[in-house]
Amino acid sequence: MEYAGKNMELLPPKVKEWVVAMANWCKPDSVRVIIGTEEEKNEIYTMLEKDGVIKRLPKYENCWLARTNPQDVARVEAKTVIASEQEHDTVTITKLGYHVPGALGPWMSTQELDKALAERFPGCMRGRVMYVVPFSMGPVGSVFSKIGIEVTDSAYVVINMLIMARVNTEVLKTIHGDEFVRCLHSVGQPLPSDRPIISNWPCNPEKTIIAHIPAQKKIASFGSGYGGNSLLGKKCLALRIGAILARNEGWLAEHMLIMGITNPKGVKRYVCAAFPSQCGKTNMAMMTSTLPGYKIEVVGDDIAWLRLDDKGQLRAVNPESGFFGVAPGTSKKTNPIAMQTIFKNTIFTNVAETSDGGVWWEGIDKKYGEGVTITDWKGSPWTPEKGTPAAHPNSRFTSPAEQCPIIDPAWESPEGVPISAIVFGGRRPEGVPLVYEAYNWAHGVFIGASVKSETTAAAEFKGNKVMHDPMAMRPFLSYNFGHYLAHWLEMEDFAKGHPMPRVFHVNWFRKSPEGKFLWPGFGENIRVLDWMLRRIDGEDIAIPSPIGLLPKHDSINLDGLGKIDLDALFDIKRDFWMKEIDELETFFKQEVGADLPPAVQKEMDDVDRRIKEMKQ
Repeated sequence: MEYAGKNMELLPPKVKEWVVAMANWCKPDSVRVIIGTEEEKNEIYTMLEKDGVIKRLPKYENCWLARTNPQDVARVEAKTVIASEQEHDTVTITKLGYHVPGALGPWMSTQELDKALAERFPGCMRGRVMYVVPFSMGPVGSVFSKIGIEVTDSAYVVINMLIMARVNTEVLKTIHGDEFVRCLHSVGQPLPSDRPIISNWPCNPEKTIIAHIPAQKKIASFGSGYGGNSLLGKKCLALRIGAILARNEGWLAEHMLIMGITNPKGVKRYVCAAFPSQCGKTNMAMMTSTLPGYKIEVVGDDIAWLRLDDKGQLRAVNPESGFFGVAPGTSKKTNPIAMQTIFKNTIFTNVAETSDGGVWWEGIDKKYGEGVTITDWKGSPWTPEKGTPAAHPNSRFTSPAEQCPIIDPAWESPEGVPISAIVFGGRRPEGVPLVYEAYNWAHGVFIGASVKSETTAAAEFKGNKVMHDPMAMRPFLSYNFGHYLAHWLEMEDFAKGHPMPRVFHVNWFRKSPEGKFLWPGFGENIRVLDWMLRRIDGEDIAIPSPIGLLPKHDSINLDGLGKIDLDALFDIKRDFWMKEIDELETFFKQEVGADLPPAVQKEMDDVDRRIKEMKQ
């Protein structure tokens, strides 16, 4: 085994010890430490282009196209596990006394996991290079930040990590002892391979596993090269391991955007919002306001780490340094800021390719030009008559955050930005109003816990099925959900009297009986945010309802918008909400059981009582 270059000497002792142990286990031909220099990046891109893993897109500046094996296109939640000694650390117990293996917390014993990993990792990197990627999630040196070391046999993972995390020698200087998260990744297809490598994309779908061992601060991912499964700083560290570190240290790691909003009076506030995947997080974070005088700036579009400062103010950082966005549906109409961001220094994965050296996807809102032909995400000629998508519904762009034209000046502030509001939401075609406000922090926690949404292509589920996605964290919950809710509740106690952020719920996706959206969404959503900010400023523009505070009549600015059916958008039907609460109560009994905090049960009982008191 060869250790390439002198960078191994830069590794702190504990890091070097672990890297050598992983190399001895996985048996790569060589080991290379990545330090993030431009020369290094160019060399890896050139190598990947030569090997056919990525293709240069000459229409743009330093942009590339990758196509994956069609069996490796999304997060694989069914193969994602949390391992701990005590099952109750991860899953809940019902009042009947048995463990709940259901939707919240896929548990595996550490003994079972050791066996599973031993069946996969020995010799898995033969014929390949093991890359060592030291990275910081969060600004290097910030009290918020966590350091990881990813070892991987995928150079595609390396170039994406160089965008999504902070990778440099300064990261190594911040490591003290063994205070780093160990991230092991392999595509699971050593060379020479005993089976075909499709699209020059090695993977091993039959043996894929994405495992987290929180007590040891370890992640082990095998068999998938797709982003969420292989970029281990992202969902694996920043959310799953991050949530447990947050619980232990008194902070929150959440699936949230962070945006700055400056109103026409020059007052700036920061808002976090938690939506399930493909429910508009990136569009909201990069919103182009249709109301004059408003300025939007983005801190992050996917993950937020939130801490209370010494005064009890909740502050947030974006632990990532790039955007890993869904391409289909992104256009100059839906997200003009993203369109200004992504056509430089970007890796496109599983989008369609145009014959003039560009990319295309459904919803991009532009023609591909006369005489231009399309190659689909599988590498085959495509026309609309083919009847299949040109771009995979979960195709992605990986772009540096720093080149976003509205990146917030404080996006890398080590102190984070102060949060005034937390917004929950999901795709709810019926029953749920455009916006409502929680009565208090506990009610807000209940609202977050009750989030439901139609499923999307970001995971392996089919669409058009409404599923529970509490706090938009269902795929990323890594410890007992009841304990997770209790931790959210106790954050108010940790604040020592400082007001917590206001909590709201939004639904951009309500439809008419004819199946048409009732709200235009996108940049028009600033009108709802305007109402929220005025509520934070103390304006008397809300009325109580059984589910929360609704906007008073005419309190949402609709100037210039045309006809909007506010009655339909804010209609609260007693039958719908009785069914909603009954179903939610069943969900909590089945999935949380005896671990449901009494405060959350009380909020649900109060909503149930208020709904039953409604007139028929």
